[in-house]
Order: sequence, then structure tokens, then C-alpha cells
Amino acid sequence: MKKTHIIILIGIAVLIVGLLTYSVDFSTYDTIHSAQEKKGKFVHVIAKIDKSEPVVYDPINNPNYLSFYAIDSLGGKTKVVYHNSKPTDLERSERIVMKGKMQADHFECSDILLKCPSKYKDDKKQLEKNMNEQAATGSTSAQ
Repeated sequence: MKKTHIIILIGIAVLIVGLLTYSVDFSTYDTIHSAQEKKGKFVHVIAKIDKSEPVVYDPINNPNYLSFYAIDSLGGKTKVVYHNSKPTDLERSERIVMKGKMQADHFECSDILLKCPSKYKDDKKQLEKNMNEQAATGSTSAQ
């Protein structure tokens, strides 16, 4: 092989390794306690909103400030500050995934992902009931 072919193959290999490194997300989910031990490092935390504490959001005075308290599954609790608009149905979500960095006294959130509430559970039961009723009346009318 020529030297240029070898150099091109090595370049392609380095490019593939570089693309794979940047495309794969190696982050894991942390608890609030482990996130507090990693102050300043970017982490993902799964928690739920502490409904005993107030959610502070005033869209008129500052639409890009939201704060609330979150509790993880192990009972760890922290104040969360999110500098963006409040996600729809935040209070109704069962769990939230917060991406950000733990600061000295709060979690500075850069992104919030909501787990959908079970708002369609009742609709599903009603749909099944309607389907059963239609099947029953459909089978009797066919006779």
C-alpha cells in the first residue's frame, strides 16, 4: 500500500472514533445525594416534585425563572432552579428527569423532561367499556 492510502485509512479511523465518542451519551442517572457530591459536574437526576413546597413561577415579572423542590426515590431533597419557561403539566407529572449541575445550595437545571401523567388511564377504561357495550349490542342485533 502507498503511504497516502495508509494515512487516509488512519484518518478515517480517527474520524469514526471521534464521531462515536461525541454521539454516545455516557451519562448515568444520579441521586440527589450523589449529585451533591459531584458539585459543578453535569448530571441527570430522576425525581418528583415535592408538593408540600411551593412552585415559584411568575410569568409576568420573570418568565425565565422557575424554582421548586424535588425529592428522589431515596428521599433526598433539593431546591431546583430552572432558567426557562415552566413546562406544561409540571405539577401533574409523576416523575421528572432533570439535567444540570448541583450548586452549593440548589440544583441548577438546564433541561427538564417530564414523564407523562396517567391522565389517559380513565379514558382507556371508558373506551374499553364502550367497546364491550358496542360488541354486546352488535352481537344481539346481528341475530
